[in-house]
Amino acid sequence: MQLVAIDYQAPNAAELFTKSLRETGFGVLKNHPLQENWVSSIYQNWQTFFDGDKKNDFTFNVDGQDGFFPTTVSETAKGFSIKDIKEYFHYYPWGQCPSELKDELQNYYSNAINLAAELLSWVEKYSPEEVSKNYSQPLSEMINESEQTLLRVLHYPPFEGDEEPGAIRAAAHEDINLLTILPAANEPGLQVKLSNGEWLDVPCDFGTLIVNIGDMLQEASQGYFPSTTHRVINPAGANLKKSRISLPLFLHPRPDVVLSEKHTANSYLKERLRELGVI
Repeated sequence: MQLVAIDYQAPNAAELFTKSLRETGFGVLKNHPLQENWVSSIYQNWQTFFDGDKKNDFTFNVDGQDGFFPTTVSETAKGFSIKDIKEYFHYYPWGQCPSELKDELQNYYSNAINLAAELLSWVEKYSPEEVSKNYSQPLSEMINESEQTLLRVLHYPPFEGDEEPGAIRAAAHEDINLLTILPAANEPGLQVKLSNGEWLDVPCDFGTLIVNIGDMLQEASQGYFPSTTHRVINPAGANLKKSRISLPLFLHPRPDVVLSEKHTANSYLKERLRELGVI
């Protein structure tokens, strides 16, 4: 099986994209509106940020979860006991950010949210009636005026040889949110777990956009759209000394949005953050 990039501008893009999400939990887009030069510039500028000491001036706020998260407090995937080998910066428009990097990041954030809202409308359009009747409101409206949508600038540092045995860059996990919007990283490593248990490499051709389902969409669709397990594996050979930068946008509804009889977006998020050991 292979994940094939769908042309965003094709007349049947919405149908093909939603079909791919349904079957694999992932959709890959090409010829989309998020410009390659935006992404490459962000990767370059934030590599400089992570390589320097200034990052420690932006240590994350516990309450807001905005700012820099060093490797020492990196996430531990649900079901694992070893922390991932990564550091990252959480950007929200209302949160802290280096002034010289903010305008560029905000431009990308705004454009990515606009695209994500369109993709949610695609998913809703091609949801069967018995599925869409469970949505408490249109999917694209769930994110209106949400201050929870998170842009994470993610840095997987080069390997030094002293990593904890068994640790990998990102252990197998599912995302919490509705959809995750991810431009191809500057290095390969992302894999998705298929229903038969096999791991499939996700295309990393620069300029492609990778979209995956999060747990909240799975909850809202009562499992029709699966939140697929994925991971970032460790590099090998000469690539051990290379950094990897990625830029996932985690699309979150407003806290009051009802996902199911069991959960609002807020109750679901808090439950998962406790499981991750973040709060």
